[in-house]
Amino acid sequence: MLQTISPALARRIALVAQGFGRPPAAPGAASPGIRQLGALVERLGLLQIDSVNVFERSHYVPAFSRLGPYDKAQLDRLSSGTTPRLTEYWVHEASLIPVDDWPLFRWRMQAYRDKAAADGSHWSQDNAPMLDWLRAELAANGPMRASEIEHDANKRSGPWWGWSDVKIGLETLFRWGDVVSGGRQRFERVYALPEQVFSTELLDRQVSATDAHRALIAQAARAHGIGTVKDLADYFRLRTEPARAAIAELEDAGELIPVEVPGWGRGGAAGAAWLHRDARLPRKIDAAAVLSPFDPVVWERARAERLFNFHYRIEIYTPQEKRQFGYYVLPVLLGDTIVGRVDLKNDRQAGVLRVQASWAEPGAPVDTAARLAEVLRSTAAWQGLSAIQVVPRGNLAAGLAAELA
Repeated sequence: MLQTISPALARRIALVAQGFGRPPAAPGAASPGIRQLGALVERLGLLQIDSVNVFERSHYVPAFSRLGPYDKAQLDRLSSGTTPRLTEYWVHEASLIPVDDWPLFRWRMQAYRDKAAADGSHWSQDNAPMLDWLRAELAANGPMRASEIEHDANKRSGPWWGWSDVKIGLETLFRWGDVVSGGRQRFERVYALPEQVFSTELLDRQVSATDAHRALIAQAARAHGIGTVKDLADYFRLRTEPARAAIAELEDAGELIPVEVPGWGRGGAAGAAWLHRDARLPRKIDAAAVLSPFDPVVWERARAERLFNFHYRIEIYTPQEKRQFGYYVLPVLLGDTIVGRVDLKNDRQAGVLRVQASWAEPGAPVDTAARLAEVLRSTAAWQGLSAIQVVPRGNLAAGLAAELA
């Protein structure tokens, strides 16, 4: 008979696996540094990157949500220099990952290459000389940004989102693994040949697709604590069938334990899930954080609904008049529950954190505004902002403005 895990316990398991629940830093304690940031990325397995900067770049926010205020330059250091500990690849969208995990995606790089070779209309088919020239440019000059390579930086033509041929070519080689990230400068990716930033040992490491899927599912299970097949597969954007095969192997090895969670199935029935053998089963978690829309806790919307009864959709691409909650809305995590959401804007020129809208979820605790106010004070300080302004929009706005007055 399968072990039953209550929904409340499953929620706490998921949060502690994601790095929540640690005691707050003591007053005067040093801010988290390279060691803590590196350990966090190892725990999560990735940090999703997104270009929207209305509040803060998405890959910086998960560390703040879990560790508190830190120096963003320290995270940048992990992904730059001659011996980076983090690199970028398309894993769950574009993401930072530990450098040692890069070989786990060789099968995906080969799949991109094979797909391009089989598609007669693919850009690379008619632009092999451009690809060769880009490799030669990087070999001759070392790591470079696309803007440094382009002869006509203002040229933007064709159907590829307006990118120049140089950018298209670099991104094609990046997907194939022929070039890699050498860090970023002002958020622009620096491209490099693999041998310019990776060790020979790493480049020589070959991992079969089967072994890679097993390792990635194991990582997803550690980062989730508990999850369904879809949860575990989605973490690194794996297809369902190879994910199922990897889960079966890990279950046979005792690394994953099959369990049932009431309400995780259809119609409120118990649903099949797997618990990582090293998952902690905490009795209580008292987190206090705002979450990036691209935080692993909420990026899989169906999982967020199962865990928190929280319906979440990002409305950036929704016309303003049709937005329900706001433009760049961050979920508010208090205790072990998502209790609200805030639409944040970082007005860097004025030095103001603007709360464009603030909403409490049904059943939110009475101290939601007070606790959120403390989170926002910490957020403003982390961003180097001197003031917080609450716009009177949302059912939490009046209470939050009073707490911040």
